[in-house]
Amino acid sequence: MPQTSPDSCIIAWYFDPQMLHVMNLNYASDMTILFQRLSVIVTDLVYAYGCKICCEQVSRSLSRREDVVYQLFPILFGNAGLLLVDHIHFQYNGFLYGILFLSIARLLQRREIEAALWFSVLLNLKHIYLYVAPAYFVYLLRSYCLSSTLEGHVRWQSLSVLRLVKLGTTVIAVFAFSFGPFIVKGQLNQVLSRMFPFKRGLSHAYWAPNFWALYNFADKVLEYIGRKLGWISSTGRAAMTGGLVQEFDHAILPSISPFITLVATLISIMPCLVNLWRNPHNPWQFVRGLVLCGFGSYMFGWHVHEKAILLVILPLGLLCMQRRVEAQVYIIMSVVGHFSLFPLFFTHHETPIKVCALLLHAVCTVHILHGHWLEGRMSPLIPHIPLCNFTETVYLFGLIPIFFYQQLGHNMLDPKGKMPFLPLMVISVYCSVGVMYSWLKYYNFVLNPRKGKKKAH
Repeated sequence: MPQTSPDSCIIAWYFDPQMLHVMNLNYASDMTILFQRLSVIVTDLVYAYGCKICCEQVSRSLSRREDVVYQLFPILFGNAGLLLVDHIHFQYNGFLYGILFLSIARLLQRREIEAALWFSVLLNLKHIYLYVAPAYFVYLLRSYCLSSTLEGHVRWQSLSVLRLVKLGTTVIAVFAFSFGPFIVKGQLNQVLSRMFPFKRGLSHAYWAPNFWALYNFADKVLEYIGRKLGWISSTGRAAMTGGLVQEFDHAILPSISPFITLVATLISIMPCLVNLWRNPHNPWQFVRGLVLCGFGSYMFGWHVHEKAILLVILPLGLLCMQRRVEAQVYIIMSVVGHFSLFPLFFTHHETPIKVCALLLHAVCTVHILHGHWLEGRMSPLIPHIPLCNFTETVYLFGLIPIFFYQQLGHNMLDPKGKMPFLPLMVISVYCSVGVMYSWLKYYNFVLNPRKGKKKAH
């Protein structure tokens, strides 16, 4: 393969040209690692800027309380999941979420064209954000291109063709710039096939804690019961328990196709989109719709990766000082969601890093939100995590024995390694319960806002 020139990858080339050889898959020089770490750190400045401007918008929504900026910024910027995924695996999620926050901030500032521009850029950088695109589409169409009557009904005759054209031109221009070269060279089909790899199977290798994890678990339990009772003779069909990225057939329950996950995802987000349509000109309702779109895609999407939980946790962080129930859901989701990332970091030297990152962020978050909502009052005699009820506290503390089982207990109970999938299954199923509970609790709040209408003082 010919030497790569600085014209193709200017910055990386100056660190170590060898890292740019496409077939050099296992290459890892000191300069390559240095480049990866520095590039992640530098691009995190985009995320820091996105956090800053979003915190300022939250502050303005709460009667310009300047202390809110200093309280919310460490919750957002100190996110344990981003710290682990980006700075251990050398990924650039912080940079992407910085652009998402920039787009959200522009909507909060009522600068809709800029918001559409930044989200279009984000969508072309990583297509996972396609899951939250319906929230953008509904909000911009309803609140930017249409107006309402005094009763709140849509006035279709008020459709602004000029605004619609401005939005469409902005989005199409970004996509044309991104996909144009591939279309010209006839490579669009190859790009799309890599963007949507349906051959990877329903679940990711480590079982993202969503509805399909519970579905897989139920299938495994039914298969086990069926074999014990002699109802079925075949074994090992539920191959998803092996932790491999592949297609598989369920042993008892109907197998799930990509089309089924698409339908389930659309059904899950439809109520929040209808609610967003009925409540226009409220950008904070848009953020709530965006969170629920992230929830729906995570719960029912095809081949969901564990780190996709950040698409829920980070936007939800913008709301944790808006309503008390949003603070409650954020605490649960940040702890459970970050804990569900632990299987991605399986080496011994990574264990203290991931534990400390989660604990520091959790303690900081609980302390800040406790002071924000309860004004520093002491908890009642029954011990519980601030802002969480007793049952939620018991559930969260249940993560501790799950962790020790995964680290130590499994090897003692299964010394011959007959059930290598069990620790991952336990983590996934247990975390799925918390994610499902948080999703239903938050959905109930968004559709019935009066139950959580109390604001910060």
